Amino acid sequence: MIKKIHQFLKPWYVIILIFILWWVVSVLEIWNTYLLPTPWKVGATFVKMLQKGEIFEAILVSFKRVLIGFFISFALAFAMGMLSAYLPGHAAYLKHVSNFLRNVPPLSMISLLILWFGLGETSKLIIIVLASFFPMTMNISKGFVECDKRLIEVGKSMGFSRLKLFFRISLPYAREDILVGMRIGLGYSWRALIGAEMFAAASGLGHMIVFAQQMSRSDKVLIGIFLIGIIGCICDKLFSVFIRKVCVGGEKNGS
Repeated sequence: MIKKIHQFLKPWYVIILIFILWWVVSVLEIWNTYLLPTPWKVGATFVKMLQKGEIFEAILVSFKRVLIGFFISFALAFAMGMLSAYLPGHAAYLKHVSNFLRNVPPLSMISLLILWFGLGETSKLIIIVLASFFPMTMNISKGFVECDKRLIEVGKSMGFSRLKLFFRISLPYAREDILVGMRIGLGYSWRALIGAEMFAAASGLGHMIVFAQQMSRSDKVLIGIFLIGIIGCICDKLFSVFIRKVCVGGEKNGS
């Protein structure tokens, strides 16, 4: 029983230690509370923000942007992944352009995007797409390219059409890589959006942090950071559980 409890608490030890140190520093007044607010002040501010609905509003706005941008990016990445796998000659034309864009940080383009598209949703969605498109494309391409050629030959010998080969063999084979790419892309989408909201938004978690910093409210800045990390961890955990269920379920159905 003790071993099980220890195993469960392993990921929490460092977090608990950080909060203990934070509490000790606050009690001993080692750090200026203007720079590092006390845990009880952050907790009280969090409750007030919950009561006013500020937190839920910011989360909903940011989450909506992430989902829209992520699914646009996934659709484009899936199409590019299939192009790279099934028409490698055509995909070669985009090689240098894609390498260039992949190495340019999306946030470095935010000023230009604001000039082109203004402060609306378009500029933020483009940032999300640029951030998540390439990791998803690489994983999806890998899944399709590495499909077992022997399985394809078996399908052809059974008279499968190209469409049937794709849905019965290629897609199930690439399923795990596609889902892993989506998981990575979702993380990139979330981080890119928060950065974009800090520069070009009037709502959302990123804007909430910047506005709190301008008002010298370090307690609200910490709350925003905690929320971003917690929401990101929850999304990643849910996606990892989804991946395991889909992959295990697919293997059982296949067998």
